[in-house]
Amino acid sequence: MLSRVVQYLIVAASAVLATSADARRRHPVDAAPFAHAPCGVLSGEPCTPSFCSVFNHGPCIPEIDYPIGQNLQLTIQSVPPRDDAAKYRKPDRDLDTISDLFAALRSCWSPPPSDDAREGMQMSVLFSFKRSGELIAAPRVTYSTRDVPQQTRDLYRKAISASLDACLPLKFTGGLGGTLAGRPIMIRYVDNRDLGKQPGRP
Repeated sequence: MLSRVVQYLIVAASAVLATSADARRRHPVDAAPFAHAPCGVLSGEPCTPSFCSVFNHGPCIPEIDYPIGQNLQLTIQSVPPRDDAAKYRKPDRDLDTISDLFAALRSCWSPPPSDDAREGMQMSVLFSFKRSGELIAAPRVTYSTRDVPQQTRDLYRKAISASLDACLPLKFTGGLGGTLAGRPIMIRYVDNRDLGKQPGRP
């Protein structure tokens, strides 16, 4: 009797494994569209959240078409690419979408004067908005180009703060204000001006 029960369990387990393997062949997970590797228990690098079923040893990445800007990360260049010029114009209405917010933030940026600026300088800041369109706190610097003098870092930090202060408070619609309130926003500023060709520079 016991041997028959064991045989049934072996047959059932084989069927489950075969079904799981067949399901994986029919629905392969394509990780190529994602920028990072799947998260692991010991992962120390940026990663994409993943999940697995009890029959799939993974890693398994959810096949989700993420909406634009859901990570609320933005890169702003001092000289906008020609094809993106429209994205650097602030909408002439209350901001209603993430794209509107990004356009407004891009239009706010005023880089430091070229005489004091550093070509290729990058600085990232993190902050959050209130529903009213004001900042909850001053932007916090999370990254700046290595081997740059403290004086240069201070110059760009002040330029970022001054640029945001000149634009605030932003006018959100009720829906966008509720969506953004308290959510962290990361902006990477890139000074891509060709400062070596500026008049008066050696």
